[in-house]
Amino acid sequence: MNHDNDTTDPAAPVGLGTRPAAEIRDLRVEIGGRAIVDGMNLKALPGKVTALVGASGSGKTTTGLALLGEYPPGARVSGDVRLAAEGPVGYIPQHPAAVLNPARRVSALLTDIARTQVRHLPRARRRAAARERVLRALEEAQLPDGESLLRRYPHQLSGGQQQRVVLAQALLLGARVIVADEPTTGQDALTKRRIVDQLAAVAARGIAIVLLSHDLDVVHALADDVLVMRAGRIVESGPAERLRSAPRHPWTRELLTAHPEFTPPAPSAGTGEPVLRIHGLTARHRDGGVHGGPTTVLRVPELDLHPGACLAVVGRSGSGKTTLARCLAGLHRDYEGRIVLDGTALPRTLRTRDRAQLAAVQYVFQDSRAAFDEHRPVLHQVARTAIRLRGTDKDTARQEALTTLTRLGLPEELAARHPGQLSGGELQRAALARALLARPRVLICDEITSGLDTLNRRALLELLAQLLQGREDLSLILITHDLDIAALAHHIAVLHAGELIEQGTAPRVLTAPEHPFTVSLMETTARLEAGMGR
Repeated sequence: MNHDNDTTDPAAPVGLGTRPAAEIRDLRVEIGGRAIVDGMNLKALPGKVTALVGASGSGKTTTGLALLGEYPPGARVSGDVRLAAEGPVGYIPQHPAAVLNPARRVSALLTDIARTQVRHLPRARRRAAARERVLRALEEAQLPDGESLLRRYPHQLSGGQQQRVVLAQALLLGARVIVADEPTTGQDALTKRRIVDQLAAVAARGIAIVLLSHDLDVVHALADDVLVMRAGRIVESGPAERLRSAPRHPWTRELLTAHPEFTPPAPSAGTGEPVLRIHGLTARHRDGGVHGGPTTVLRVPELDLHPGACLAVVGRSGSGKTTLARCLAGLHRDYEGRIVLDGTALPRTLRTRDRAQLAAVQYVFQDSRAAFDEHRPVLHQVARTAIRLRGTDKDTARQEALTTLTRLGLPEELAARHPGQLSGGELQRAALARALLARPRVLICDEITSGLDTLNRRALLELLAQLLQGREDLSLILITHDLDIAALAHHIAVLHAGELIEQGTAPRVLTAPEHPFTVSLMETTARLEAGMGR
């Protein structure tokens, strides 16, 4: 994010007008002779929401980042980007961990910004005024438990909580233009609705919002104007309501009619011993409780995963889903209880697990970009998994990596590039390929479709279904807030406020839920989807 010397109240309305707060003219961005954005023209008006819609790799994020003067490594740029407003450009990234300093508490990340907004006040009042602004921004960003959250580090937050901390940063900045890159990624239906309402309220204050989104429900609910992108170019643009009711371009119609549903794999017999068992798991975060003591964030008394089965772990943002996944993967060691793989208790940390145990449990993160080294080609990093965890020689590992990447829809031309030169959807496929090269017994997928458009989402889910088809050597855990995805699993476990409140077969949980929260979750999802136009 950009900082400036503006000390005005970020909540104060900004005058509406027809002069663009930001404008892009004839932008062209090339990488290796290939145009990833070509002929882009955009006007972001004060008080309006302009949405860029398109499949993964269409150039949405590249266009949005151009407003901040940021471009992919090695890019050749032509065209013109102008900012009419004197204030900074706020940026809400799809993957917030990339912009949150992991070594600093949330309080420091927000207070540093708040202090720039109150330095016009007398010195004696600055600290209290900055604190008040921080707490207000957290509340506006749907993080009301500010006092507890401020003591935590970014890695102690869920992906959804991280996203809202970044939103709070943008609100504190008093930005005149906000680029919101998939701001509802990984959010449950209720939180998504609140974020839509919050962004609408921000726009109502006269701030221009450029929304980059694959989520057509959010676009329909929030956007005034829509630009539909394909392969770096605008194929259709106009008022949001017109594009929704009467799309003209075939590509727009395909995006509007695509659905993620597919035929799930045949149910696993579930016979014999579970491949993975959880006994009496109680996980904590340090520095999050009163006086810096530990806070219990997850309790799972018993949970099993059978060979060849798919288990969906469902819950709202902050319910403990990612903490559970991190415990299983050896990334969170502050817990009591046992995690048993094929009859043997797993050591708590990656460092204390042997090579076979590391290979057996693989984790595909929600933020695929943060999981790759920007300085090495993707193909090299995928192949390295087979070399390190299975002892495969370099040539064989490279060929296995190419075969797997091609099967997942990522050709050698793209695999040879660095991570910064791939779209989010392309990197997600690469992350899945890297995990598969370990030949895991358990594959954990943490909200891996949440940042994808409907077409890429459907394709990735179909790939996962194919991976499980007729196999007993691979089991899948889907961490998700999305009940549509949970319906594709064999079994569902529901988390709420860190507690495992319900589990059972997917048909039973979805058609005859027993816990009141599960009932309300499904009712809220159906109601909000209807209200947002699905």
